[in-house]
Amino acid sequence: MNLVIQGLNVETQDLKQLAKLTGANGIEQMLPNVFRIANCTPHAEVPALCEQAQLDYAYVPDDQKLENIGLVVMDMDSTLITIECIDEIADMFHIKPQIAEITASAMRGEIDFAQSLTKRVGLLAGLDQHALQRVYDERLQLSPGAERFLKTLQAHGIKTLLVSGGFTFFTDKLKDKLKLDYTASNTLDIVDGKLTGKILGKIVDAQGKADWLNKVREELGLKKEQVVAIGDGANDLKMLGQAGISVAYHAKPVVREQTTYAINYVGLDGVLNLFV
Repeated sequence: MNLVIQGLNVETQDLKQLAKLTGANGIEQMLPNVFRIANCTPHAEVPALCEQAQLDYAYVPDDQKLENIGLVVMDMDSTLITIECIDEIADMFHIKPQIAEITASAMRGEIDFAQSLTKRVGLLAGLDQHALQRVYDERLQLSPGAERFLKTLQAHGIKTLLVSGGFTFFTDKLKDKLKLDYTASNTLDIVDGKLTGKILGKIVDAQGKADWLNKVREELGLKKEQVVAIGDGANDLKMLGQAGISVAYHAKPVVREQTTYAINYVGLDGVLNLFV
């Protein structure tokens, strides 16, 4: 077992303390601010020490390699990208605080996602569809390290699925821009250039995300252990539970508690360092 340590700034004294706690026999630098503490034993004090030093940590088996992975499944909002699209759409309608509050409650798992989405989209009735393009052009940014992460996956022949409780307007554009293999999300109803406040078809909710993961996995003929899933909110938990390796990315506490790994400080390309 290896302990992978990464952060925006990794101090030598913290590495030495972690190596001592875990009885490791060596410290190897993998990349700037990424280190592998080799042949270690998990220790109860490691999480607190890493939190205090703002370090991401992961106990990684020796045989955990990208070559063994066939599919990576990602959430979109606050995972692949830095924003919650619906909150930014609402800002164009001057109702961001009302919608953002519902969004945050849904991501914490306090209210049902499908009901919350129906309520939030309903508040957008009458908004000009051009607001969607403005959000894409002016607000949407990829998470740090996202492009390097995806290019590395593609170089290893790993398929990618972007599955979101957000909207096809954004997932379709990201699919083209980033050369993603699959996307699944919700379609906003638009009539005469205006949002009607409704969603077309069945909502992609927590169960929908899990179903899409399994659908694509089965199509590719992969086993569960060949799938990595990454998300941040409570509506990602069912999807994360269907993957062999689950990663909470800058996630809510309820998600960090139920995943294989949690990345709280570094960018999305930090996931790559979990495969050594």
